Amino acid sequence: MSTQRRKIHFTSGDTECAAWHYPGGNGACVIMAGAIAATKEPATDRFATRFHDAGFTVLTFDYRHLGESGGQPRQVVRIGEQLADWRAAIDCAAALPEVDPARLVIWGHSLSGGHVLHIAAHRPGLAAAIARSPHADGPAISRNAARHQRPAASLRFAGRAVLDCLGGMFGREPLLVPLVGEPGTVAALTTPDALDMPRALIAGDDRPAWQQTVAARSALRTGFYRPGRYAARIRCPLLVIACDQDRSALTEPALRAARHAPDAELVRLPGGHYATYLDQYEPALEAELSFLRRRVLHAAPELGPHSPYSNPDAARDRIGS
Repeated sequence: MSTQRRKIHFTSGDTECAAWHYPGGNGACVIMAGAIAATKEPATDRFATRFHDAGFTVLTFDYRHLGESGGQPRQVVRIGEQLADWRAAIDCAAALPEVDPARLVIWGHSLSGGHVLHIAAHRPGLAAAIARSPHADGPAISRNAARHQRPAASLRFAGRAVLDCLGGMFGREPLLVPLVGEPGTVAALTTPDALDMPRALIAGDDRPAWQQTVAARSALRTGFYRPGRYAARIRCPLLVIACDQDRSALTEPALRAARHAPDAELVRLPGGHYATYLDQYEPALEAELSFLRRRVLHAAPELGPHSPYSNPDAARDRIGS
């Protein structure tokens, strides 16, 4: 964990979102969020610390209803709210004293990787975007997930999701399901590589506990979400990392997004949905750092001698003031 990391808050809608701010010195900022109901500590800290060590400012946050952020009810994933949280996080990052607003990068894995595609297509002025194993095509993901679940369990899950939706209309507490489970259990995802999630996101004793459940109604929303269709509108440099044996978010929708984006780089790695947290952690990180250096730092306009971003030590001094 970075010794310089500090907690900050920003407002999204009528709710406060909690974030970790890792101040850097090169003027660029990487904004990060975890997948579906994964909070910032297990989902982003390992990468955020390495980006920070390379000189980048990092802002990693919890969505509303999750982790340390506010919002009721808890453990509910709402696509529109999460996209609004991204926009608020970008505004927060742009206002950090050591950050050049022209050097903002968004980073996400899985569902957050899908959000990265959506936000990059609709938010002009971003310096770059990184989508790792992105949730690019919800209907395709749902059809594939059904192949890895038993019919009776699928019916039980669907019934629980419908009841949860109806209960939500009357203000009842969410009906929660585990994020992942074995086929035949009622869980949000039962694909083979989804079972890697606990060891991928909770490696080491320094990670705080996080609630590995989600409201059943959330799956109905994500199942219709297709952010990959906006890839052709993305104007900033885009890095897509796709894993060849991804049986959760799937490989082909990620490849299709990379093909359609006008300025995309594609890195293909072996392994399943969480390979970039496991045996492909270093290759994924090196690809991301190379991309950031080439497309964000070296591509940025040269800084004048009086620019507040031309002196990394001054930037660090302002953080401490």
